[in-house]
Amino acid sequence: MKVQITNGMFMALIINMLYAKSIGLTQGVMAREVGGDMWISTIISSVQGIVIMAVVILAIKRLPNGDMIDQYEKILGKWMSKGIAFLVFLFFLGAYGSIMATFVYHLKDYFLPESNIILFIVAAFLIGTYAIHFGLEVIARMALIGVFSVMALNILLLAGSISEFDIKELQPTFSSGFFSTVWASRHHDTDWAIATMMACMILPLVRDNATWIRSSTAGLIFSGVIIVMWPILEVGVLSPEVAAQYIVSCMQMARSAEIGLFLHRYEMIMIAFFALSILTQIMMTFLCSSIAVQKIIGLKDYRPVIIPVGIVLSAFSYWMVGSHHRAMGIIENEWVLVSLSLAIGLPGMLFVLGAIFKKKLKKDQEPKSV
Repeated sequence: MKVQITNGMFMALIINMLYAKSIGLTQGVMAREVGGDMWISTIISSVQGIVIMAVVILAIKRLPNGDMIDQYEKILGKWMSKGIAFLVFLFFLGAYGSIMATFVYHLKDYFLPESNIILFIVAAFLIGTYAIHFGLEVIARMALIGVFSVMALNILLLAGSISEFDIKELQPTFSSGFFSTVWASRHHDTDWAIATMMACMILPLVRDNATWIRSSTAGLIFSGVIIVMWPILEVGVLSPEVAAQYIVSCMQMARSAEIGLFLHRYEMIMIAFFALSILTQIMMTFLCSSIAVQKIIGLKDYRPVIIPVGIVLSAFSYWMVGSHHRAMGIIENEWVLVSLSLAIGLPGMLFVLGAIFKKKLKKDQEPKSV
């Protein structure tokens, strides 16, 4: 079966892959590091993400019918490409852990404190394995709905908190120092890394490669705008000191918002609109991990490995999110090093090798089979 998604669907996937964790855990991490400059770090990271995505697209366009692993196979051979596929799998394994930390801590810490963590792990496993069985197009269509959900959430939050906003809290800028503010952007870079690595795996399935850069840039700019609103409001409404005290600072922000006399503390509304974004992240991580394992084993289809891959991802996430201290320690330290090394190193090396061995990469405009 030949499957392709539109550029609009690709944009929607980028937005959803960035949104949930960026507003969920990342802002609290940056608040603890640079305080009121967290919104500046978010903007700096967004610019960096656009540059890396452009490098990815320029590299993949040399062989638009093959993903990053396929291109490494063309250049370096079969066995080296299997090593690259293993690194890609490790990346999405770590990404799934950070995504599940966002998923579990939103629901368990604020709504279902007595529930066992295994409940959330099994729910994510069932949703992820079921969804990716039907392929990328189904997930992409859901992501389109997710874009409208996150827009509605942002509008609600803005309407409910603008009256309490104090612009003086944003001043002075770079109070923690210019280099410290830039360095703190690495935490949000890990969110952009997930979207970038996803693009490395699915770009050949996006129609009209001539517009890849335009659609991805539009998606990234839109993502940056709707995400940066959160740290600005958190600094101006909660204050950076309060935001820094919470693992999931966006939930405290939702608790502070109110519209009129009757709509107060709409955390449940937030979760309803937030759900499609986090579920898209779960499903796409399952999909990309399964494709990577498919390439390692040498299968023609990823569906036979969905269950084994899902079990590995679920086991790792269960171990990781079982302790808040362990999960946040990994997200703030080891995950930053691993994700940025792979998300920058693999596409960057492909870009350089593709320029050197350009003759080996033959153009093939037929859509890729999924």
